[in-house]
Amino acid sequence: MVATFQEDKVTSSVASSPLQVFSTMSLTRPPTLLLSSPSSPFQDLKPEERGLFLIHLLLTCANHVASGSLQNANAALDQLSHLVSPGGDTMQRVAAYFTEALANRILKSWPGLYKALNATQTRTNNVSEEVHVRRLFFDMFPILKVSYLLTNRAILEAMEGEKMVHVIDLHASEPAQWLALIQAFNSRPEGPPHLRITGVHRHKEVLDQMAHRLIEEAEKLDIPFQFNPVVSSLDCLDVEQLPVKTGEALAVSSVLQLHNFLASDVNNNNNGHSLSGDSASSLPLFNSGKIDSFLNAIWGLSPKVMVVTEQDSDHNGSTLMERLLESLYTYAALFDCLETKVPRTSQDRIKVEKMVFGEEIKDIIACEGSERRERHEKLEKWSQRFDFDGFGNVPLSYFAMLQARRLLQGYGFDGYRIKEESGCAVICWQDRPLYSVSAWRCRK
Repeated sequence: MVATFQEDKVTSSVASSPLQVFSTMSLTRPPTLLLSSPSSPFQDLKPEERGLFLIHLLLTCANHVASGSLQNANAALDQLSHLVSPGGDTMQRVAAYFTEALANRILKSWPGLYKALNATQTRTNNVSEEVHVRRLFFDMFPILKVSYLLTNRAILEAMEGEKMVHVIDLHASEPAQWLALIQAFNSRPEGPPHLRITGVHRHKEVLDQMAHRLIEEAEKLDIPFQFNPVVSSLDCLDVEQLPVKTGEALAVSSVLQLHNFLASDVNNNNNGHSLSGDSASSLPLFNSGKIDSFLNAIWGLSPKVMVVTEQDSDHNGSTLMERLLESLYTYAALFDCLETKVPRTSQDRIKVEKMVFGEEIKDIIACEGSERRERHEKLEKWSQRFDFDGFGNVPLSYFAMLQARRLLQGYGFDGYRIKEESGCAVICWQDRPLYSVSAWRCRK
């Protein structure tokens, strides 16, 4: 249960955000902002003024990094390090992770120095911590709850009257989604189908836990059920080897996974690290690599429906400055969601901000080429890509959208909105789009 915020009364920082002013500023020559006098320290400024000051500094620093002016970048980082805080207000917290990401980017331009500094750090594969943080994200945000509800509703509607149903989950980590689907199938007027779920995940322990929960629920409801674990990362998954049988109706669920394939579309010969960006935008949008091969392979399985949840943000620009601006908007909104719900001192909140959003920010800002995985794109681009690869949109039903809106109201998340866009759902914080849910079928 997430605690409600009871410290200082804080208004939504994005609703009256310094980012609103920021959007009108020049990207190429950001003005320098100085504190009016030594007697007006940073902490005495209003939250909006502090936020705008930090944005100016971040933008100035990023311009120096992009142009290779490392002495000036270092001076800006030094100033930022005294003002940002992972325990401060929304913009101080956001700026802390962007500051770290910019510093990381500079270090990566000297591979020897970067490797030497990280030589003694061992990469721990702590599965339980990963699962715990994902559970915290699930509890603190309604995003996945809405995604699962809309996905299940699209599957139920597509599978009406089917007696054998097979669902492939491309990142099987949260049993709650499929427990709800099992219960919904059990309530069908025509009775439940024979249900198979194939779960894909790189950790066997996660799949074992999911199998136990789902089998237990199916037995309790006396539903014919089978769980097929596939231990694999999505990158290495051989779609043609998935256990799809003739005569069963197939559904595919992908939650926050497909954007990782876009890294494979970058020229893998670009092994160097450029401070100014890579050449992703010069590559053709479609028929350009692993994402299209993967979607073609899914198309070959002839699913009745494929439901996709993705971040609805443009974080795949070719230049650092483009990505910095876009991601500042997105993550300020996400941090603001927590500001209105969770105490600033909450260690669980800090974990989610650091291990989920902080890692994403670091990837978007500090990484280039095939190393950069978090290549989030807008729904419009995903729609074009699915259309190109032989899929047609399945509009989400009025009933599904109504249920999703009621879910948000029931949880008391006042700042969230769901808007309909070309038959798809876009989840927003205030007016800022954050995530999209869309459903697709194969065009024959």
